[in-house]
Amino acid sequence: MRRAEGRTFKGDAHRGRRSRSRGPLAALALLVASAPAPGIAEEVAGRPQGAAAADEGRPVARAIRVASPPALDGVVLGDLAWDAAIPVSGFRQTTPDEGQPASQRTEVRIVHTDDAVYFGIVCYDDDPSKIIIADSRRDSSLTETDSFQIVIDTHLDRQNGFVFGTNPAGIEYDGQVTREGDDEGFNLNWDGSWRVRAAVSEIGWSAEFEIPFRTLRYPRADDPIWGLNFQRNIRRRNEQSFWSPLPRQFGLMRLSLAGTLTGLRLPAHRNLKFVPYGLGEASRAGELGSETHLTGEAGFDLKYGITPSLTLDVTYNTDFAQVEVDEQQINLNRFNLFFPEKRPFFLENAGLFSVGVPGQIEIFFSRRIGLGGGGEVVPIEGGARVSGKIGRTGFGFLTMQTDETPGVADANNYSVARFRRELPRRSSVGVIATNRQAAGDPVPGDEYNRALAIDGRAGIGRYGEIAAFVARTFSPGIDDDQLAFRIGTDYDSEAWFLSLDYTEVRENFDPQVGFLHRTAYRKGSATIFHRYRPAHFLGLQELRPHAYYEGYWDFEGFQETGFLHLDNHWEWKNGHEIHTGINFTREGVKTPFAIVPGVTVPPGTYDHDEIQFIAFTNEGAPVSVRLDATFGGFFGGDRVELAPSLRVRAGETFNAEIAWIRNDIDLPGGSFLTNLGRARITYSFTPKVFLQTLFQYNDRDDLWSANLRFGWLQTANIGLFVVYNEIQGIGAGGPARPDRSLVVKLSRQFELLR
Repeated sequence: MRRAEGRTFKGDAHRGRRSRSRGPLAALALLVASAPAPGIAEEVAGRPQGAAAADEGRPVARAIRVASPPALDGVVLGDLAWDAAIPVSGFRQTTPDEGQPASQRTEVRIVHTDDAVYFGIVCYDDDPSKIIIADSRRDSSLTETDSFQIVIDTHLDRQNGFVFGTNPAGIEYDGQVTREGDDEGFNLNWDGSWRVRAAVSEIGWSAEFEIPFRTLRYPRADDPIWGLNFQRNIRRRNEQSFWSPLPRQFGLMRLSLAGTLTGLRLPAHRNLKFVPYGLGEASRAGELGSETHLTGEAGFDLKYGITPSLTLDVTYNTDFAQVEVDEQQINLNRFNLFFPEKRPFFLENAGLFSVGVPGQIEIFFSRRIGLGGGGEVVPIEGGARVSGKIGRTGFGFLTMQTDETPGVADANNYSVARFRRELPRRSSVGVIATNRQAAGDPVPGDEYNRALAIDGRAGIGRYGEIAAFVARTFSPGIDDDQLAFRIGTDYDSEAWFLSLDYTEVRENFDPQVGFLHRTAYRKGSATIFHRYRPAHFLGLQELRPHAYYEGYWDFEGFQETGFLHLDNHWEWKNGHEIHTGINFTREGVKTPFAIVPGVTVPPGTYDHDEIQFIAFTNEGAPVSVRLDATFGGFFGGDRVELAPSLRVRAGETFNAEIAWIRNDIDLPGGSFLTNLGRARITYSFTPKVFLQTLFQYNDRDDLWSANLRFGWLQTANIGLFVVYNEIQGIGAGGPARPDRSLVVKLSRQFELLR
């Protein structure tokens, strides 16, 4: 369904782009020509204590080599291995008191051996009883808990890097950063092999990170310099502070403002990991008369470090049984729904392969591989990927072979090649090519689809950016109208976020190894977003009034969608927040469509107003609630949409979230209700042992479903998994009887070369 808050307007998460009169190829040439020369300094306010000044005014930390590693128990003070390290400190806030020293002292010590780099963190706290620990699951959010994060830019390109984080429970949190996190350039689903331990004491809490060099990707260098920054959250104050100070509109991933790390001596590691798996499954389909089937599978993944910055991955009989199922959606318009990728193999270096507009136009979308149009599993026989960097050039090549699934998909080979050159000042230029080639028996030689795209961006000053791409697809029997392009610009300062954007997708543009939300349109959009922090007014932390407009037209000038959003976000210092907005909408329907069975929306132009209200309480509290509500016109009638949710936690071990989306719709062609419910419950025995359940209810499809997962991890996504799935019909449209499956999967990682 199209909901106003689906367009994000919080902080700098929403990014628009501006139209230009130049054609797309000229715009890309401009990106390269306008990239500033290297060595231009960036202003950084303040200088941390205990750190020397570096080039461009950046703070510097130095890693000290030690013969023996620290004892990894979370206790930093008193361990002789840390004695030689010079602690860095002097963190400064972005919230609530921008530019001021952090309210609590933080010290970071850095040492390394021949195999790993170690970070020793001491988070002093004058009242440890008020430390908030929200979760102990791997990769759970570090926003609503006391936490500490590290970002490392191993290539010093000031755009890409790795994030490692933890909280006082000692969770492992990691991800990959591309393009400084812009356009969904943070991949939380990337999982590396590393360790962390944490401890709470009378001085606060502390943590020790062990990050093996073989987990990172870096160029060979005699005296390497890495980009580096740290972030500490003190949740009871809603406080965020950074070692290398940042303006309030930016976060940890703003690598162009990060400090530097020196003193490392990097090994030329030979890295070979072998991960075999075996699984057994018992399943019974939902049709009457079906029997229980017992099956077994085995396969493996292999990872080889060709160089410290270039990796080969090989997979055979690829399986993703341990991955959580998709969250269900109900489609109340005539466009494609987007479901994100969750499968681990496709998530490493996913940002490198990303070209287009996330969730709208994606030249490469890995869910096309191994999944049918309705989410059916298509067996993947195997594949390989080479990815990494050669100098300042990112390189990636992926090829995968799928098997035939009768009634769902033919056998296909999928390939994608990607190059991206990093330029100074947050700039880059790249090219991507994709190919889907039918591989059945006999092989239909003319059954293929290909795409080629060029993309780039150029940073302008400290706050500005221009970005663009142009793409063409190639399909048998089609010669024209296979082009798509986008160009835009934005400006993001402490007080203002401004953007302009123009996109065009021609009628026959068809990236079959990618994703299109809608086809054949011209789109323009613009954003004006203001951040204001009153000194003393009703306990408010920040006000964010803003306006956003987007419009879609076909190539005859008929407007298919118009959306004007006027809103203000009211954020209080105690963590409560309210959004009050109004939307002016237009939907132009050229062809009648069935919005639900029995209710058809006829052709016409529908202009409406909507009132929008969103409120949520402090999400760091043990109990928090949220309500999203929309009231207004809808396709010539009326709609009331209510989406309440409740979150409950008990310490760091138990977390539960219950959410409901209800639409009450009255149209000239009929009235109907939709209900979509979701309950996610997690219990973490330890940071590596968990039980998670996801229950879903969907009255449009007449079913409810359950996904229960038990995991005992050796490392990320590797270990013992027990997964139970059930789909139960609740009406004539659902399965005749429950569809059930039970999977037991065991995988193990072996490091064959160290």
